[in-house]
Amino acid sequence: MADGVETNKFKLFNDPIYGFIAIPTERIFDLIEHPYFQRLRRIGQLGLSSLVYPGAYHTRFHHALGAMHLMQRAVAVLQSKGHAISVQEAESVQMAILLHDIGHGPFSHALEHTLVDGVSHEELSKMLMQQLNTEMNGALTEAIAIFNNQHPKRFLHQLISSQLDMDRMDYLRRDAFYTGVVEGAINSERLLSMLNVANGELVLDGKGISSIEKFLVSRSLMYWQVYMHKAVLSAEYMLVQVLRRAHELVQRGDSLFGGAELQLFLQRRPKLADFEQDPGFLDAFTLLDDSDILGAMKQWSTHTDPVLSQLSQRLLNRRLFRIKFLKEPLSSVQRASLEAKIHEEFGHAPIDCRHFVLEGLASNATYKSDKQEIKILKKSGKVIPLSEASEILPLSVYSHTITRPFVCWPKGIEWID
Repeated sequence: MADGVETNKFKLFNDPIYGFIAIPTERIFDLIEHPYFQRLRRIGQLGLSSLVYPGAYHTRFHHALGAMHLMQRAVAVLQSKGHAISVQEAESVQMAILLHDIGHGPFSHALEHTLVDGVSHEELSKMLMQQLNTEMNGALTEAIAIFNNQHPKRFLHQLISSQLDMDRMDYLRRDAFYTGVVEGAINSERLLSMLNVANGELVLDGKGISSIEKFLVSRSLMYWQVYMHKAVLSAEYMLVQVLRRAHELVQRGDSLFGGAELQLFLQRRPKLADFEQDPGFLDAFTLLDDSDILGAMKQWSTHTDPVLSQLSQRLLNRRLFRIKFLKEPLSSVQRASLEAKIHEEFGHAPIDCRHFVLEGLASNATYKSDKQEIKILKKSGKVIPLSEASEILPLSVYSHTITRPFVCWPKGIEWID
């Protein structure tokens, strides 16, 4: 009730992936209406991937609603197979998946450890869920227990965080749709219909093996075609370098354009202990989104500092650095050679050239069989790990961690081995 007018809390979202998504309860409606959740409309799901895939402008808001919808379907499937999930538990697990990404900052994963020091988005999500729980008089207590894997029904947590959770199931299908990478599309409905519970854990019916194999192939393809695309990596490492340089300048007393919240994080770059000791950091974090960074970069592109201005200009105008995957990490000799050429070609001071040679490590393990392996329920009732059940795809291919060091530097500078 607001100003004497009753609010209709039964709403439908028309999602391009699943069609109509219903808000199932009033408390979930209230969560979606909260400013913390509405902020996700202003946080891109795929960081700077839109510089490669122009349609990839979907947001964390889209993803959270999609994951909630899949959770509704998963709960209904498990209930239809005779597994007890109460009305309260169904609402709680949906609230938990709805809020699983609420702690993401600007540009999602791209800046996860840049504005804050060693604080993951999962830790920030937990803090925000506790804050919301206080505001809602304990309504999220069970949802938080499920999120933290402290609920007696472990399979509820696995629906949120496992090798086959609703988070992955939505982002793979959604990211494939918005990028246009059709190889990444998965049959989420088929996977959902195969979900089951055995020995208190989430499993997949034996008939679903081919669907999970396709799921793993799609995930592997999406990693190297989208999440680890060379141009995306280059752009995101450039963005990180922009923020690091801005932090350096603020630390030495320079004045930079930026909102009060961005200024705070550039000055302090808070650790977990800072968030725990001062609620003001969490309040400020909830006011940060992609627009803060983009607006600041537009002003920084004319700053007197050549590093900050050049990096900002290049990123805003999509003059991305060249990127090269290496067999071994960049050597000190190779770095010195690149920096010398950058100094010669662009006239940057020798001490500043280090900001134009960016090193990184791309890593992907599609399937980690040693942790939360997907379990298959055979007709006999026996439960076996997917690594034993799959006869088509060698799971060793997907459980193997692929790690590739890389280096980015301005185009126009030739690489010499």
